[in-house]
Amino acid sequence: MATEAFAPAKINLTLHVTGRRADGYHLLDSLVVFADVGDLVRAGPAEDLTLEIAGPMAAGLTAGPDNLVMKAARMMGVSGAALRLEKHLPVASGIGGGSSDAAATLRAMARLTGKPLPDAAAILALGADVPVCLDPRPQRMRGVGERLEPVDGLPPFWMVLVNPGTGVPTPAVFRDLDRRDGPPMADPLPALRTFDTLAAFLADQRNDLEAPARRIAPVIGEVLQALSAQPGCRLARMSGSGATCFGLFAAPQEAATARARIAATRPDWWASDTGLLLWA
Repeated sequence: MATEAFAPAKINLTLHVTGRRADGYHLLDSLVVFADVGDLVRAGPAEDLTLEIAGPMAAGLTAGPDNLVMKAARMMGVSGAALRLEKHLPVASGIGGGSSDAAATLRAMARLTGKPLPDAAAILALGADVPVCLDPRPQRMRGVGERLEPVDGLPPFWMVLVNPGTGVPTPAVFRDLDRRDGPPMADPLPALRTFDTLAAFLADQRNDLEAPARRIAPVIGEVLQALSAQPGCRLARMSGSGATCFGLFAAPQEAATARARIAATRPDWWASDTGLLLWA
């Protein structure tokens, strides 16, 4: 019987670079949430393992063996399945699209085959963001992506996600970091149970990748300025290594109005208003 799994956008509300291991991997401290916009992975039984890619953001993607969806299916020991990826999120945009697709594929394959998920080390080998995407709820992500801690009690809030269509190579962003030993967030995190408390806390935090990403792609600054100018926007920040940025709003109508205004003035940008994902 066929099955499907949602692959939500991953948003780094904060992203502190706190160190670097001897093997070159950077250590992070990030507050991660998931949006109710994303891709969709469908899977059904078949004799061979195949992948079809469709959707508004499918252009430029290939269904070859290096696709993370195919890698995730093979990691589950699947040699026969018909996979379909409906791509709605921009590619390589700092909101975990590929990693979330891989995580959704793991969930779908587990349901389709009845097999257990791979161990934590194998999942991390697919990509640093795959473990956090496997359990799409608010989490604190530390280390190289392997140290995960659920964050409960966040208030409802809404976001406008905007991507200008400019690719930002993640390795180049990390190479151009201003510093690699920034302070982490407080441990434990404070209680963040109201929107005002959350917004105030986030305003004191950072995305350490934002400055180097803006040097590589100055249009990110334009996106942040457009978001900050919208009525009701309490915070505008880049997610991940860019170029997608988010604006934080207390009410869904404020976010919807902001998205419409940005879309009207910059129809060449991808924009989506979204709430938090309410299931895990």
